[in-house]
Amino acid sequence: MSDDPVGVLTRWEDAGGEWRVVARTAGAVTVALCRCDGGEEVDRFTSADPALLEFLAGRG
Repeated sequence: MSDDPVGVLTRWEDAGGEWRVVARTAGAVTVALCRCDGGEEVDRFTSADPALLEFLAGRG
C-alpha cells in the first residue's frame, strides 16, 4: 500500500470506487475498497496514519 492512505482513498473515489470503514479502534482503522458496481470488496487495509484518522473522523 501507498505511504499516503488518504491519497489511496481519494484516488479510489476519483476512479468511481467506494470505500467503507469496517473496523475502528482508538489508534487504527480498517478500510475496505469496493467496486462501484455492486460494492464487492476488492481490497482492504489497516492503518494508524494520523492523517487518515483525521480524514475519517466523523465518517462511517
